[in-house]
Amino acid sequence: MHKGSCLCGAVTIEVEGDLPMVEACHCNSCRKWSGYYHASVDVPRDRVSIKGEEHIKWYQSSQRARRGFCQECGASLFFDPIDKVKHNWIAILMGVFDTPTNTHVGLHIFTAEKGDYYQITDGLPQNEH
Repeated sequence: MHKGSCLCGAVTIEVEGDLPMVEACHCNSCRKWSGYYHASVDVPRDRVSIKGEEHIKWYQSSQRARRGFCQECGASLFFDPIDKVKHNWIAILMGVFDTPTNTHVGLHIFTAEKGDYYQITDGLPQNEH
């Protein structure tokens, strides 16, 4: 069981089972939303329990996804695909989890949009899109 929360504790989560490999997204939207690049794990919805859902504010950032954050403290929490049939998962930002998470970054995505103020030097696979 992996547990976590937003900064103020109004929203708490529990995820059953192991966390998958972390993806680091460097797209413009994720950088603007998180303040840097965004690191998250895609978890099947049926393994996620959320308490304090009334404190989550959802922002539909594109035709394909919405992003959830705590309306009390502003902490970024979730990336949620709109098409729940095609995508039976929700992405949870790694900063939400209490440590240890027992996982690691395994892939960088949307590297074609990465910021010009940093380099990706860890030798992990990179997808431009």
